Amino acid sequence: MSDATPSTENPGFDAMARDIAEVPAVEVIVTVAVNLMSAAAVKLGLTEEGEEHKDLDEARKLVQALAGLLDASTTEISTFHASPLRDGLKSLQLAFREASLVPDEPGQGPGEKYTGPVYG
Repeated sequence: MSDATPSTENPGFDAMARDIAEVPAVEVIVTVAVNLMSAAAVKLGLTEEGEEHKDLDEARKLVQALAGLLDASTTEISTFHASPLRDGLKSLQLAFREASLVPDEPGQGPGEKYTGPVYG
């Protein structure tokens, strides 16, 4: 193992840390949420490739993580940012329910412990 510091091993590390230091927390939270939403949509088969990437077990994890992030950060981000993210989450939860061969009971679906039951 090397005794080198991260900046010696990766000269771009310091520049990357400076760049991220300039990004407001709200932007980081929204970016992560959008990435989770996009990944969940792919795993739910909602893209052009559809069934090729469909994996409901993976989708459940992503929707659950998105719901947890939004639940924890809603008071930290404005309604301007939170409302469309909550709408997107609900759409993903409904898509999950529709894609499931045996749907979860209301309140037991992915993220519903944070959002409450989603009916579709």
